[in-house]
Amino acid sequence: MKKAISFVLTAVMCAGLLAGCGSTTADNGASTASESAAAPASTEAAAETDAEAPAETTAASDGSVSVFKLGGTAPLTGSAAIYGNAVMNGAQIAVDEINAEGGSIQFELKYEDDENDPEKAVSAYNALKDWGMQLSLGAVTTKPCEAVATEHYADRIFGLTPSASSTAVTEGKDNFFQICFADPNQGVASADYIADQQLGTKIAVIYRNDDVYSSGIYEKFQEEADAKGLEIVSATTFTDASSNDFSVQLTEARDAGADLIFLPIYYQPASLILKQASDMGYTPRFFGVDGMDGILTLEGFDTSLAEGVMLLTPFNADATDEKTVNFVTKYQDLYGEVPNQFAADAYDCVYAYKEALETAGATSDMSAQELCELMVATFPTITFDGLTGEGMTWDSTGAVSKSPKGMVIENGAYVGMD
Repeated sequence: MKKAISFVLTAVMCAGLLAGCGSTTADNGASTASESAAAPASTEAAAETDAEAPAETTAASDGSVSVFKLGGTAPLTGSAAIYGNAVMNGAQIAVDEINAEGGSIQFELKYEDDENDPEKAVSAYNALKDWGMQLSLGAVTTKPCEAVATEHYADRIFGLTPSASSTAVTEGKDNFFQICFADPNQGVASADYIADQQLGTKIAVIYRNDDVYSSGIYEKFQEEADAKGLEIVSATTFTDASSNDFSVQLTEARDAGADLIFLPIYYQPASLILKQASDMGYTPRFFGVDGMDGILTLEGFDTSLAEGVMLLTPFNADATDEKTVNFVTKYQDLYGEVPNQFAADAYDCVYAYKEALETAGATSDMSAQELCELMVATFPTITFDGLTGEGMTWDSTGAVSKSPKGMVIENGAYVGMD
């Protein structure tokens, strides 16, 4: 069903990327030490900007203002906090900008910590519902988002997740949409890109078989690779418990003559693979997906090991267009770091909501259920330009259509390949 989504080279491509696409507690593979240190600062900065927002808010020229309560759950603490705080921060910047403009559509944003746990995500969702949430940013990571999406459907509260990329998030739920690429589409688009750009002749794949994000991408990659005539000479797996030693997987790939290794995984295990391949003297090309975004900011990682690594991602923080430069500058000023794609996707979510609400003629005195039906009807009719894609559209299944960007890491920065 999702294969209908368009990409750069297909009609197809969810933090959370991230987390894009998201996953279970260890799925993100991020450095626990660096995240736990960074999370409080990000949360505090978001709280400060939230506190400043009312002072900047002004009414529209006719005096009418609709302030919509927008909520979301995210891992603001714990091993996935790097994704949750990025999403919250990106959304907060968008809310502050929109409110400062003084238009008729404005937002009050509230996030609850779900600690990347499905049960806690449902509790956090219920707290937001008690708060009066009218529109939702869902959850950041996949398993919590699958849990809260079911609640959204039952309660008829519309959700737009920036980063939970599993197809299970949207399937059977007409009121839950994604702004990130869905997992299967990343697999298809990656195979197409590798084949069309002739990046490798013998392909090895290393994926995590207890992660729906990683295994979902691999399955579609394999199907599309067969259709494109790519030769997969090795396909090996690992689990969360075995994500520290990749010598067996790398040895098999090397012995099979692989000149490109496809990594449908998050950047923390990918960083170990790059280090261990270098130690072995094995130098194939590496190609990743949106979950690799962030590898250059991983604490303690030698970024020279990522030189030449390629990936498909919807966002390039080094882009020179005015919209990206302004966002990156604000994010760095507020949070002291370069935003990743998860922050950019969340920023886009808020602006996409603004466009849909304006198109639908919605007002904040409407109930969440009334707004839900309006958003279900309106999102498939709009075309949205954001940080993570121009001409974005949605189909009635909640899947987004936008083009990924081919990137290569050169001199410690992302450089466009197209």
